[in-house]
Amino acid sequence: MKNYFSILVVSVVLLFSCNAQSNKSAENGKGSSSNTSSGPILTAADRLSAYLPLLKDKKVGLMGNQTSVVGEQKEHLVDVLVREGVDLRFAFAPEHGFRGEVERGEKVSNEVDEKTGLPLFTLYGGNEKQDSIVQSIDVMIFDLQDVGARFYTYITSLHRVMELCAKHDKELIVLDRPNPCGDQVDGPVRKDDKFKSNVSFHKIAMVHGLTVGELAKMINGEKWLEEGRTCRLTVIPVENWNHGMMYELPVVPSPSLPNHLSVRLYSSLCLFEGTEISVGRGTDWPFQVVGYDSPVYGDFQFVPGEKAGMAKHVEGKGDTMYGVDLRDLDADEQKFTLKYVLDFYNKMPDKSKFFSRAEFFDKLAGTDELRKQIVAGLSEEEIRKSWEEELYEYKKMRSEYLLYADYE
Repeated sequence: MKNYFSILVVSVVLLFSCNAQSNKSAENGKGSSSNTSSGPILTAADRLSAYLPLLKDKKVGLMGNQTSVVGEQKEHLVDVLVREGVDLRFAFAPEHGFRGEVERGEKVSNEVDEKTGLPLFTLYGGNEKQDSIVQSIDVMIFDLQDVGARFYTYITSLHRVMELCAKHDKELIVLDRPNPCGDQVDGPVRKDDKFKSNVSFHKIAMVHGLTVGELAKMINGEKWLEEGRTCRLTVIPVENWNHGMMYELPVVPSPSLPNHLSVRLYSSLCLFEGTEISVGRGTDWPFQVVGYDSPVYGDFQFVPGEKAGMAKHVEGKGDTMYGVDLRDLDADEQKFTLKYVLDFYNKMPDKSKFFSRAEFFDKLAGTDELRKQIVAGLSEEEIRKSWEEELYEYKKMRSEYLLYADYE
């Protein structure tokens, strides 16, 4: 599926430069209403005058979920569009569903939104009716809050929407949102297509440092859609934000990322999902605690159970986990690191049991080299050196698609 259209630039994007470090703390944004030295951070969804005229007299589809909110009251974008008289025909839902309540990896079914009566369809896991659904409209809107890690599947949903729009010559309007981990680019770059999956869909760094709007431009520019097509793309940018600013999400993006700290630790801890190690799913602190089945891993104890959105796929459910408590860390200071994975691997008495889901670990990493390096006993510094060149090349490519001033 690939129909690549020329990128339509709707708004002139102001590039904001980060000044001295003393200024940086004053500009740190916390939530969609945060004030910066340039004014309040406005997500694209907040900027109605920038995109409503583009929807006039058109049949519209939406890819959205509970993160698709507008304004201080966090009103759902669907409700706003309906109130503004937009001819909204359907919505696609990503992993976790339209209201964000579906557990990771679970099937998202086609249904109807109870509040609005809007037909809902899924792109997560495939949908054989997706072609006819997209053919029925004139323009698609994409509005999902990404968290900045390659394995977070909302960016896979972006790609699939772009494929459909390109194939059927439909315009795609991306309503951009800040990247809460946009202050870093790190980790191995996925190169080999044999590691391509829902959790490693693009040839980008593990911590990619892009907004969804910037990634959409990259997908078009690098000809990553099928048959070299390009999507007829319009990106509505965020106002008064840049990659050097911290941004705390106003809405929980998925059940296992309940707060700013979990979002900031996610890129470092998600690799544990290729093991049996618990990252706190089924507790009140997912992605803020780490543990396994023996006191050798640490003094902190917790027992995973069942929580909303965290019931079926819970590592160590009902068992006492021993490990580390990360809840008191400064969220803004957290950046991608391998230290947690290396620490648990080195503490495991029988290391042959660590990579219990080796194939999935490799998909998360986008390579099998990381797993092999850990087994070989390499340090984090040595592992980082091995991806320096590919990360440098990725950063050069990334710089061509930035809509906002970079973090350095």
